[in-house]
Amino acid sequence: MLELELLRAFVAVADCGGFHRAAEQLNLTQSTISQQIKRLELETRRPLFRRTTRSVALTDEGEMLLGDARRLLQLEESARQRLVAPRLSGSVRLGVVEEVAGGSLPLALGRFAALHRGVKLEVLIGVSAELIAQLDAGRLDLVFAKRPLGTSKGRLVWREPLVWAAAETFAPTPGAPLPLALYRERSVSRDAALAALRDGDLSWEIVYTSPSLTGVRAAAVAGLAITPLPLSAVVAGLRVLGPDDGLPPLPDLEFAIYEKRRPDQASEALATALLALARGPLRPTI
Repeated sequence: MLELELLRAFVAVADCGGFHRAAEQLNLTQSTISQQIKRLELETRRPLFRRTTRSVALTDEGEMLLGDARRLLQLEESARQRLVAPRLSGSVRLGVVEEVAGGSLPLALGRFAALHRGVKLEVLIGVSAELIAQLDAGRLDLVFAKRPLGTSKGRLVWREPLVWAAAETFAPTPGAPLPLALYRERSVSRDAALAALRDGDLSWEIVYTSPSLTGVRAAAVAGLAITPLPLSAVVAGLRVLGPDDGLPPLPDLEFAIYEKRRPDQASEALATALLALARGPLRPTI
């Protein structure tokens, strides 16, 4: 039987795209993660990752194992919580970015509420900088948000590419500035997009702003502008643009959980539940 500890390391490397970030996520050393992956490959008698000096990618065998590994870890976490969950009370003020507020997140919050009926949940949706500021000011207890570029704060949950997206029918006007749709307030995606554009020679202008991902994505779907989106947020009607279209590359997005300096038991329990959700088979979708 495959050890859950090894599967947890395997899923972390797959989600984080490398051994260093997986070690950071699991609070282990990189050598420990490497040893665990080697043990798992010996047990399965299959190579699970293709390693180069610059990247780590799943093999076909690794892709097949990943879904099963997620399901096993989800079952283990659910069983553990049912058996050892303490009786909690109080309230938890949770802030989440729109990128993770949909999909299976409401289901996870419902499970948490059913398990801890004495805990009241308050959920606020906003942009990362605003939510982290409210956490620092004591107005939130827990935040699930994009990690600001160049920082290592928070507990890393997963990484995914940030891409340029435009309507399938979008065609830039020759000689005209490239039209952009961006978040109205400062955000990780907005900052990354503007930094990439400022480093290049492309002419551009902001023609549409919105306080939400739904808003900027709608502008792109309508063909009004291009917008930076997490890869998982690219829906039907949109296509990904890249260097062949004259656009600069964008950095990966990192999603992390932030806790107040002295979290209480209810906040810690919710943070654990959210980490389990993100590493399970039903990671929040956008």
